[in-house]
Amino acid sequence: LSAAYAFTDFKAQGQTLENILVDIGKTCNFSLTPFNAYVALSRGKSRGQIRLLRDFEDKLFTSPPSEDLLEEDKILEVKAERTKEDYFAGKYGPPHRANAKE
Repeated sequence: LSAAYAFTDFKAQGQTLENILVDIGKTCNFSLTPFNAYVALSRGKSRGQIRLLRDFEDKLFTSPPSEDLLEEDKILEVKAERTKEDYFAGKYGPPHRANAKE
């Protein structure tokens, strides 16, 4: 027996933990997304320090992204390109050389 504490994937973001026990199994209270699972599974220093509490549904990792997510990705790509163009045009400070784009 060992002392431990629990927290959500939201609370775990940005943390690196020595040993983790993760529950990504199906629940009746809420649905997990691949993002929840990624955050939970990427908190350990190595995969040898991660243990799964119970089985999980394969579709958690094999389902294609939703249409909403694909649309949001397109929006972010456009914003990233505009930000890059503004940066090299000097909008955020002195202009930068064109060859620095690469």
